[in-house]
Amino acid sequence: MRVLVVGSGGREHALAWAISASPLVDTLYCAPGNAGIAEEAECVAIRTTDIAGLVGWCRRERIDFVVVGPEAPLVLGLVDALETEGIPAFGPNAAAAALEGSKAYAKDFCLRAGIPTAAYRRFRDPAAAKAFIASQVAPIVVKADGLAAGKGVTVATDFDMAYRAVDAALVEGRLGAAGHEIVIEDFLAGEEASFFALVDGKTALPLATAQDYKRLGDGDTGPNTGGMGACSPAPCLDPVLEGRVMERIILPAVAAMECQGRPFKGVLYAGLMLTEAGPMLLEFNVRLGDPEAQVLMMRLMSDPLPALIAARDGVLRSIDLRWHDEHALCVVMAAKGYPDAPERGSEIRGLDSAAGDPRVKIFHAGTRREGERLLADGGRVLGVTALGADLDTARDRAYAAVDQIQWPEGFCRRDIGRRTPS
Repeated sequence: MRVLVVGSGGREHALAWAISASPLVDTLYCAPGNAGIAEEAECVAIRTTDIAGLVGWCRRERIDFVVVGPEAPLVLGLVDALETEGIPAFGPNAAAAALEGSKAYAKDFCLRAGIPTAAYRRFRDPAAAKAFIASQVAPIVVKADGLAAGKGVTVATDFDMAYRAVDAALVEGRLGAAGHEIVIEDFLAGEEASFFALVDGKTALPLATAQDYKRLGDGDTGPNTGGMGACSPAPCLDPVLEGRVMERIILPAVAAMECQGRPFKGVLYAGLMLTEAGPMLLEFNVRLGDPEAQVLMMRLMSDPLPALIAARDGVLRSIDLRWHDEHALCVVMAAKGYPDAPERGSEIRGLDSAAGDPRVKIFHAGTRREGERLLADGGRVLGVTALGADLDTARDRAYAAVDQIQWPEGFCRRDIGRRTPS
């Protein structure tokens, strides 16, 4: 098969790395890719949101299957456009991708489907939003309705912080179209976890569990980010809780989407808060998480490609996935200034020695090559990922690799896997 992976981050590097080992693959491409992905696949300089460009290239190159990594092209309808041209693709169509593309739609959907989630209200008027906040208690959560590149959620510890988030979206327009409407919801207390399932429209196959670390700094301090690290399996999710998540969140969502005429195919990602009342949904995403994909692909024993094809074809019941018993842990190395203004262009050295351990894999996110030099080219730049017989061993192995990387302009959290994210 001639396979294309769409995306350029650590998630797509992990997918490309796993798919490249499939005996079904003759040629693997990635659009646009990055310096690390170029070691697994042939990179093609097409933006992920250039729907017409991607479809035209796939048609000319006779691509047999497309795996869409990030959310933006899914929300824009890349899968719809590919399938219209007879090009099979993995991922939800635009109607189903609204579960991530619109927080307001997702909250209304959960209410109708009886999926446990935080109480909420929707607003377009800033004065009304602030009046509602004043009637609540802090902490309180303010979310942009649309995709905001990881910058659309504010967990406000006081009313002033919440008011500033309202103004940023509805008055100052800092989030563009994504912030034309906001959702204000109750703050949920507990442990966070990520739950992933492959879905073929009717059937849901749970993947291994994972836990990610959103806050920028050690001790869960600082702003939310796209993710500063992850581990799998999630220490806080046991088989009983996994069963409750499937029963109360995943399966009702799959059934409700089918009833609405929006059958979901792809990865359904439930961001969870494990509260005293049980697991509750923080948000749905419609693709693998990043950096959760890195730890999941490290633990996956099975060839992922047949499972992705089966999800697209509606025959997921015939698939069984096998996982390594080992733990995996990923430490994200980010450029100074992230998440607000990451510094680009600094040189990174020492990756060969850092990845000398066969149980370590360094996934690239924001990197590019300039001759022989590897340069930082984004906010989250590397995902240093390791396997271990237990979580402590995986963590020690990952940080040992981090310490061999020569990149003064980069930084990371030092407590991934040592504490539970909140």
